[in-house]
Amino acid sequence: MKSYFVLILAFVCNAGYANVCSSLGCPTGAPDSNDLLERSIYTISNNQQTKFADWAAYKVTTQTIDGPSRSRSWRSDPDLKREYTLETADYKDAHALIRTDRGHQVPLASVSNTADWRSTNYLSNITPQSSNLNQGPWVRLESAVRVLARSGESVYVVTGPLYESFFASLPGADESHTIPSGYFKIVATINQAGYVRASAYVMEQNSARADDYCIKEVTIDNVESRSGLDIFPEMTGSKEYAVETRLGGLSSQLGC
Repeated sequence: MKSYFVLILAFVCNAGYANVCSSLGCPTGAPDSNDLLERSIYTISNNQQTKFADWAAYKVTTQTIDGPSRSRSWRSDPDLKREYTLETADYKDAHALIRTDRGHQVPLASVSNTADWRSTNYLSNITPQSSNLNQGPWVRLESAVRVLARSGESVYVVTGPLYESFFASLPGADESHTIPSGYFKIVATINQAGYVRASAYVMEQNSARADDYCIKEVTIDNVESRSGLDIFPEMTGSKEYAVETRLGGLSSQLGC
């Protein structure tokens, strides 16, 4: 896909969880007006119009997971202007009236053993996610990613929203916003020889709590065509075709 710009992140290694976007680069293709927020445990591209991140990238390893129990203390992102993000009050009555949770794009449990875990509770990393989805197939896929990381793999994840139909509006919000109709998650590993394995999943907001995430797998090409993003801009040629058109790259490793 055509990229609007190529972004190469250069992080100083920090406790083994830097370089969240891997050698494949962070996604490109989001609006130029987005706010790019680079943190030690994740990078997100915040959309000023929707009020939610168009994508979030993070790395899961044995060093980032299995920390102590952490609190969910919500707050607006201190690095964003108030008009470009939501506030905690905007979520008032959301669960009761539209049956949504405050859903992490970068899950707290995947970075609970890092010093910067609190930043996952910034509302820039949150979307109103259907409770059935958030507490059902979505969280089970996130758990499968951590199981894979416990095997010693460094797991790179890119996740984000899709806007393909109207889902709902936050009943207590006093700012314009657009709630996603669904979400994508791309999970990848890269071995020392540079061989990439990846699986992509799309889940709609109307997913049932009992749904099997395994049947939600799609190709990375499918995600790119629906999101408008180039997920791995540094991957080109035959490798890009082989990885992005394939189903099942990491299916078995993710419990499918």
